[in-house]
Amino acid sequence: MLAHVPRVLGKAEVLRLRDALVGASWEDGASSGGASKTAKRSSQLPPDSELSRQLGAAVASALLASPAFVAAAIPLRIFPPLLERHEVGDRFDAHVDNAVRGDALTGARIRVDLAATVLLSEPHEYEGGHLIVEDIFGSREFKPHAGDAVLFSAASLNMVTPVTRGERLASFVWLQSMIQSDEARDLVCDLDATIQDLSTRIDGDDTDIRKLSTVYHNLIRIWGEA
Repeated sequence: MLAHVPRVLGKAEVLRLRDALVGASWEDGASSGGASKTAKRSSQLPPDSELSRQLGAAVASALLASPAFVAAAIPLRIFPPLLERHEVGDRFDAHVDNAVRGDALTGARIRVDLAATVLLSEPHEYEGGHLIVEDIFGSREFKPHAGDAVLFSAASLNMVTPVTRGERLASFVWLQSMIQSDEARDLVCDLDATIQDLSTRIDGDDTDIRKLSTVYHNLIRIWGEA
């Protein structure tokens, strides 16, 4: 699973989040790095702060309102999104995300199937800071526009290259999917994309689309959890 989802956040929402970050108090981002905290150099809003919770909730709501993101992730639970800042010299070396995350405030725990980065800075505002994700097809590099999301399997090796100019603002998100298996989730996602494509090209009620939709929902019943 590796997907670039454009415009999860609109321009106005990106500006609202960025305005809220002006003058914010940041802490060492390594505190949320888990087993990979020695690989992490960045700043983050304190996860237990009211500002972090408010902005994180806005990011989570936007993700769940994006049909493309929901189709790819098939989300069951979202860990409260974090707000991060990478300045010159900051980076996140190659690592694999923790398999389980616990919320210190609520005690809730999720199995981490997927991770997502939602950019709040435009590419021209900083140099470096590329997100690199390794999947079965090799390494892929991302530096998307503000408001875009990159979704990938939490089992993938990933990194953020050092920022050499400017400031990179982003929200980082961990998710538990209804479908645990990456392979099964990818099949369901591909089937959904095929159904949506056929629906745009075939007018009216179509028996084949109806049959494919039945298969889609039955696969969710077989593989999904709620």
